Amino acid sequence: MANVAGTRTLKKTVQKTIRRTARRTIEKKDEFAVILSGGKQYVVCVGDIVDVELFPKEYTKGETVEFDKVLLVDDGTDATIGTPHIDGAKVTAIYQGEKKGKKLSIVRFKAKSNRDRKIGHRQHYARVKIGSLV
Repeated sequence: MANVAGTRTLKKTVQKTIRRTARRTIEKKDEFAVILSGGKQYVVCVGDIVDVELFPKEYTKGETVEFDKVLLVDDGTDATIGTPHIDGAKVTAIYQGEKKGKKLSIVRFKAKSNRDRKIGHRQHYARVKIGSLV
């Protein structure tokens, strides 16, 4: 039963992704893919620069990174949807370095007790440039 629920969620996500990128795909006839990295899904085209969650392995600048969890591939004429991943499909990218995200402020406040606390946080990301969709 869990697999069926996961498939339904995946289909809804794919439908939203196709609607969001339909205008760009129709205008440019680009090939795009939906990849899974760090628990998040990213819509990528060749040449895009994407900030993803940090990788468990250390990479140096200019090194090739492969994303093998590809959920959807669309070449402009037909789309291939995986259940949950497409076997044999991969997206290659070039590692461009580490980047810090936007600063977030977390404020905790309790009224009438003279208690407040402010904490800041900046998430670290890995910046990659998409090279090819295979």
